[in-house]
Parts: sequence; structure tokens; C-alpha cells
Amino acid sequence: MLTTEEILKKVRELEIKSKKITTHLFTGEYHSAFKGKGMSFREVREYAAGDDVRFIDWNVSARLSHPFTKVFEEERELTVMLLIDTSASNLFGTIARQKKELITEVAAVLTFSAISNNDKVGVIFFSDKVEKYIAPKKGRQHALYIVRELLTMDTRKKSTDLDGAIKFFSRSVKQRSIAFILSDFIATGYDDDLKVIGNRHDVIGIRVYDRMDMQLPEAGLLQVQDAESGQTKWIDSSNALVRYNYQQHFMQQSEASKNYFRKAGAELLHMRTDDDYVKILQKFFIKRS
Repeated sequence: MLTTEEILKKVRELEIKSKKITTHLFTGEYHSAFKGKGMSFREVREYAAGDDVRFIDWNVSARLSHPFTKVFEEERELTVMLLIDTSASNLFGTIARQKKELITEVAAVLTFSAISNNDKVGVIFFSDKVEKYIAPKKGRQHALYIVRELLTMDTRKKSTDLDGAIKFFSRSVKQRSIAFILSDFIATGYDDDLKVIGNRHDVIGIRVYDRMDMQLPEAGLLQVQDAESGQTKWIDSSNALVRYNYQQHFMQQSEASKNYFRKAGAELLHMRTDDDYVKILQKFFIKRS
């Protein structure tokens, strides 16, 4: 367990790191990737060469004997929701960091990106049930509160009910939102409800995984434990067929997740624990914009 002092130190470190990333790398990209609700009228000004003739205000132009054009601005305010998997399988990690640490950093960066763009951000923490709901709000203090919760949320010995979390989100968040689902997506059976929220919200999945989720090392007899069920068994990792079947199982899970998101009209990003997640997010934002 982290002490209060250690938590505050980590919160501050994540804030500094996230702001640095947001300022130097996502300037404009996050804003461009996610559009507001539409355009609202701001003012009328004199027509200038290159202005769209469709927006000429003919009434004002006739009254002042000079062409004037309407100026519109984007109705920017957005709501960003983070659905964060806190189940025990995310405590796994063999290189660079645990899956939980990757989820925490990515969620912190997305939180500060939203806040710096004056968007609201909220969180649903889930494992085998919804652990905590933080309603969307704006402001730095709210962002720091979210990061504190990210760092201190309990992740011990719990399974994953992703479908339950998606249903909760659907019931709780009525306004159209950008929903990021951060999980290792070991769960199944969430495809129907993913389609429901995919029709109403802009949904992006971020699937985190470790190299050893995908590939067993050739290390002889290994005792492995399912982090969520607690079950243990011995496997012979020197057996090529065992390693092949292990990899195939991972690929099938990946394919299932990909199909679920495609059918829901949603997007899915893949991040390995040793990946440069900043580059992956940046590439995604640029592609979207």
C-alpha cells in the first residue's frame, strides 16, 4: 500500500508528465481528432477575399451597402468518459511495466488532454462489478482527483464484467460522449451492448497486453496462475505445440475483440506494455483529424 505522501508524489509526477505530453505532442491533435456538437453563430464582420460566399449576410450587406459575412465557431464542449478495467489480470507485466501502470499513464494523459481542451471528463472503474463512478466535470482539481483514484484503486483477485460496465455507462451517461475503454479485453460476451453504445457514442477501445500474454518463453516446466480465478496449473513451455496453442489462444482473443469493435462501428487500439504509447495515441489522433 502506498502512503499518502507517496500517492501525492506520484499524482504530481503523472500531472507533470501528462501535461508535458499534452503540450508538446498533442497540441492541436486531440482537439482536431474529436469534433464538438456543431457550429454556432458568433458575429457578423466585413467580407474578406477568400471567405465562403454561402455565409454572406445579405440583409446586413444590403443595409450597409457593403458585403458582410457570418462567422461561426465550433461548439467545442465535449464529454470524455474513461471505462477502466481494474481486474487482477492487469497486475501482470514482464517488461517495462505492468498493464495496470500502462492503463494508469494512458488514462492520466487522456484526462489532462481533455481538461486542457476545457472538456469534461469522467470515469467508470470496473472489475467483476462497477467499482466506482466519477461523474464528468472540468478543471485541474477534478483531473487530480481522477489520477489519485487511478493510483489507489484496488485490483486484487477480481474477475472482469466488461458487459456490466458497458451497460452501466449506457444507463448513466445520456449526452453523446467520447468513451475510451481501457482493458486487456480478456472478457467475452460484450458485443451486443458495445453495439448499443457504438450507435450513441464515439467509442475507442485501448487493449493493453504484455509480451508474455502473447508468447510463452521456452523455459521448461512453468507453474502458471490465472490472476482472476486463482487457478494454477503446470505447463511445459519447452513443448513447441504448447507454445503454439498459447499464442493461438491470444490471437483468437485479439481477433474476437477486433470483430466486436468493428461491428459496433468503434475503434480499437493495441498497446503492449513496452510500447511507446505516446506515439500510438499521436498517430491515432492525427489519423482521426
